[in-house]
Amino acid sequence: MVNGTMMQYFHWYYPAEENLWNTIAERAPKLAEAGINALWFPPAYKGKEGTNSVGYDAYDIYDLGEFDQKGTVRTRFGTREEYEKAIEACHASGIQVYADIVLNHKAGADETERITVRRVNPDNRQEFISEPFEIDAYTKFTFPGRNGKYSEFIWDHMCFSGIDYAADLQEEGIFSIQNEYGDDWEEMIDDELGNYDYLMFDDIEFRNTAVREELNSWGKWYFETFKIDGVRLDAVKHISPKFYNEWLDYQRQHKPDLVAIGEYWAPGDLPMLLRYIDATEGRMSLFDAALHHNFHYASTQGNDHDMRTIFDNSLVQVKPELAVTVVDNHDTQPLQALEAPVEAWFKPIAYALILLRESGYPCIFYPDVYGAHYVDKGRDGNDHEIFLEQCKHIAELLNARNTYAYGPQRDYFDHANCIGWVREGDDDHEGCAVLLSNGDEGHKSMEIGKRYAGRVFTDMLKEREEEVTIDENGWGEFYTPAGGVSVWVEKKQ
Repeated sequence: MVNGTMMQYFHWYYPAEENLWNTIAERAPKLAEAGINALWFPPAYKGKEGTNSVGYDAYDIYDLGEFDQKGTVRTRFGTREEYEKAIEACHASGIQVYADIVLNHKAGADETERITVRRVNPDNRQEFISEPFEIDAYTKFTFPGRNGKYSEFIWDHMCFSGIDYAADLQEEGIFSIQNEYGDDWEEMIDDELGNYDYLMFDDIEFRNTAVREELNSWGKWYFETFKIDGVRLDAVKHISPKFYNEWLDYQRQHKPDLVAIGEYWAPGDLPMLLRYIDATEGRMSLFDAALHHNFHYASTQGNDHDMRTIFDNSLVQVKPELAVTVVDNHDTQPLQALEAPVEAWFKPIAYALILLRESGYPCIFYPDVYGAHYVDKGRDGNDHEIFLEQCKHIAELLNARNTYAYGPQRDYFDHANCIGWVREGDDDHEGCAVLLSNGDEGHKSMEIGKRYAGRVFTDMLKEREEEVTIDENGWGEFYTPAGGVSVWVEKKQ
């Protein structure tokens, strides 16, 4: 059995002028060779900003670059035909494809409707700050460019629970739509901001049976048409768990092996992740936002951080079978809403911690493999030019995961700045020893197993030049560079 490794194959600023689908099709064989066996694609359907849309402002989930809508046929990433070819190329190379699914909201409605709303306090969504009144709101989606192909469903104000703009008043805010499903929000598991059902744009009303039936039907069409292997579910924090319980059960009637990974972003809040897992009864894995928080914090603290605590209060520590571990993603990268990047010096350490251990399903981030360059406005309102460099040793760490990170694990988390572990290997793979430091260079005696007695180990990252001979009891004295990581494997003759 080969270790599973997933890659988020995009970032927020991936340039529209580069065709992502064609790039994936071209690179798929090399990605497989590097040890990637699942790709997380960005949202593939038309957003309200056309080719300027990254896809999270979902307009028409049936339009994957096929219809002339929002000023374009193609999406930011290419056409439907190119999308299908990218999926086929991945499958031909043994790579699974995970689609990014955005079902919390819709954006870019085609027509306004006269509807009844109440203003909501944005800091406490349980508090209404007006009596009911009427506004013109963009809540009707007719998709004229598609003209009923695949689905004739028309979305109107009965399909939404809230909006963020009164068109006739030219007023932004949060407005609760008053309809037959009530004047309140759907029940969430968290009481952040009173109730965090509402996030942005036209918030989908999942209490409407017709809406749920349409989304069930769409999901079946999507998976059957494009042969998708799994889903990354966007913004599940803002969607009632009841919906995804029903939706996933329905989809798995037709695709029993559907992989599902939820984005419940709650940095440093492990109890909330566990509450969501309980509410969905383990139907989906979750990104380990708690571990990412630890990585970000540790990278800013230097050698003041106690590395023995790096997994404390993380999902991978208590629920490893449902933890998808990340170092960064499109939301945490510089200039984004949840900006909390892991500093470059710490990234090889963080990747070693998710790639070379037994627990968790690791996901690597596009800029950490290819780098990235972009300009955007920061929170200060000024333009900032960002250069993200390729993570040092990322190729070697992927190779180490694919080749050596197998078998029983022994941990040596016994020093605040220098920790390590060994993987003994299995019947088909040799093992490795991993040592890292967030301070000075260090060394540690670790047991890799008697099967290696008398063998010589070297650092495959070439950070250390020593050769380590394993003693008769299976122990060796391993070394690590200052502020870095070393991966020790048997020396090739």
